[in-house]
Amino acid sequence: MKNKVPVSSIMTKNVIKLNLSDDLTKAEGLFKKYHIRHIPVVNGNIIVGMLSYTDLLRISFADAIDDDEQEVDVTVYNMFSVEQVMARNLIKVNPETTIKEVAEILATKEFHALPVVEGDLLVGIVTTTDLIKYLIDQY
Repeated sequence: MKNKVPVSSIMTKNVIKLNLSDDLTKAEGLFKKYHIRHIPVVNGNIIVGMLSYTDLLRISFADAIDDDEQEVDVTVYNMFSVEQVMARNLIKVNPETTIKEVAEILATKEFHALPVVEGDLLVGIVTTTDLIKYLIDQY
């Protein structure tokens, strides 16, 4: 396996993003529409946080009931903002960070996605799924 392959070769470049002003109902819609689990939150083009689908599940009663699930989600989502629910203290990598370095970070932390930035500008996202696909391609 190659040791110096940059993360830019496997990251998602056309990133689905949320703005700080977006609501959690929009976030849930994006998660479901694009079948993704992590959405960077930006203020302009500057990344300020990361929202995961798990973050939504933590505040939702969706798993606890079956009837009127949609109404409960909307009610709960209206009680919180994206800014209140998102992770703020992000570990960021740049496009030249190696895949090995990214794998080491994700293997030791409790999250499954890293924003890829140039300065503070979001240019991509890399997830554990991207790493698994890369490994599969190596065999």
